[in-house]
Amino acid sequence: MKLTTAARGVYVIAATPFNPDGSLDLRGAQSMLDFYLERGAHGLTLLGMMGEQQKLSPEESLRFVETCARHVDGRIPIIVGAATPWIDNLKAFAQSVMDAGASALMFAPMTGLRSDDQITGFVERVCNALHDVPLVLQDYPQTTDVILSPALINRLIDRFTGIVMFKHEDQPGLAKLTTIRKHQAAGGRRVSILVGNGAIHYVQELARGADGAMTGFSYPEMMVDVFRLWEAGKHDEAEDLYDIYLPLMRHELQPGQGLAIRKYILAKRGAFQSDHVRMPGPSLTADDSAEIDHLIRRLEYRLTTTNLRKL
Repeated sequence: MKLTTAARGVYVIAATPFNPDGSLDLRGAQSMLDFYLERGAHGLTLLGMMGEQQKLSPEESLRFVETCARHVDGRIPIIVGAATPWIDNLKAFAQSVMDAGASALMFAPMTGLRSDDQITGFVERVCNALHDVPLVLQDYPQTTDVILSPALINRLIDRFTGIVMFKHEDQPGLAKLTTIRKHQAAGGRRVSILVGNGAIHYVQELARGADGAMTGFSYPEMMVDVFRLWEAGKHDEAEDLYDIYLPLMRHELQPGQGLAIRKYILAKRGAFQSDHVRMPGPSLTADDSAEIDHLIRRLEYRLTTTNLRKL
């Protein structure tokens, strides 16, 4: 299935499981996908920045996508992150992953672009090269160092119909999200908007018009339940549930260490066996693990004592 502008819900950014020796764990990938599907994920994102895409060879990347697409078997859409900004390589990569069963390709303006004209030119070249591929435009200046103003984003979305989703990750970004939605409500072209940044402002972003989230938080069922409650108009209940997970969510967002924390929790929860992070990458100490275990115990205690688990 191809991704459309109507996409909504929680698109989980999948981790990339490795064996303790650093080799790609494809059996663990299948187990991880079952973990996400059982918890209600509406879609998946493979080879995102959380997915250690830069540490995989092109052959490993394609093998991982093929394995995941075959296992998911069309049950939910799969977005694949672009590993290269170079147009010819990007075109070949996109063709390979779409043939493997992907639903869309996510890309961001390449580092070094400064002016609106430069950014527009790059996006135009991508859209022309991938004219038959649904595209997700990612706005993540904390990593790309490329600034997309709301006015530029609106122009890009209006002009390039290959863009079916906008991945919103700028910070602070709530006013930006409102500006984009107001433009679309006034007649601009509407696309799906999913939010990232570990969903640290998830509820506020839903209130501002987001269609859901794209994040790899280690408790995806919470993300799904909050979205369900919000869609049902139970906004206070959604926020109450979300608040319980905030300490752990904040802990996962530590720069430089968040991926190791997230993989530790996912392994602890049975998504896959090894929490190995490919080098260069962070590793956890015994103190780090003890802190995470404490946060999980606190989370379970609060879910039980507040009865929010049954919402």
